[in-house]
Amino acid sequence: MHAYLKLDHIDKSFVRGGQTTEVLKDISLTIDQGEFVSIIGHSGCGKSTLLNLIAGLTQVTAGAVLLENREVNAPGPERAVVFQNHSLLPWLTVYENVKLAVDKVFSGKKSRTERHDWIMANLDLVQMAHARDKRPSEISGGMKQRVGIARALAMEPKILLLDEPFGALDALTRAHLQDSVMDIHARLKNTMIMITHDVDEAVLLSDRIVMMTNGPAARIGEVLAVDLPRPRKRLDLVSDSRYIAAREAVLRFLYERHRLVEAA
Repeated sequence: MHAYLKLDHIDKSFVRGGQTTEVLKDISLTIDQGEFVSIIGHSGCGKSTLLNLIAGLTQVTAGAVLLENREVNAPGPERAVVFQNHSLLPWLTVYENVKLAVDKVFSGKKSRTERHDWIMANLDLVQMAHARDKRPSEISGGMKQRVGIARALAMEPKILLLDEPFGALDALTRAHLQDSVMDIHARLKNTMIMITHDVDEAVLLSDRIVMMTNGPAARIGEVLAVDLPRPRKRLDLVSDSRYIAAREAVLRFLYERHRLVEAA
């Protein structure tokens, strides 16, 4: 039986001005369908590069990314990305931003009425249907991210890739969006891979946390299974010994890597 998503001995190097920089070295990982995996590590460890390889936005130097045993070598609607910068088109409304993705993927597959209903269903999912006629400049940062998530989900991706999607938001907005993502994941059972610098966020949301060693030539240092039942409520987890242990394990790994940087 093949893994749903397999990262098979991936290396990634960049060549600029005759100089080669090895960013990732021998990355191997399998991810199950419906799993929520976070990738964490210090700046410069290649987290975003790894996400771009899965998205097909960047080509591997060696090895392969396999989705349902098919090699990923280009972008595709089965792998949708939500960036820290919402990337909404400012001259389009909320509805039109989502419509752009829906028309691209479902033109010829769904009627105009079906596409409209699908757009509204996804805006409803992220609680943004009320703002359908507003432009990005008229809504908050958290609302923009909700629209970005709706646009990504509207493509019906097999994998949703989240590149620090809440990094620029205030703590309260971030918490609300984390809860929304947990709810969406519970409802849709889709596979999610998220990059984060936030240890608490990683433990709260993830089934597993992939911890990267420092760059250059970063590797997977440890993979931590988060043994917490779902649904999860943040206030209930504060005193949960399993949550505390998982948080401590990630912090210990990151602090050890930071110590190695200071000692170098």
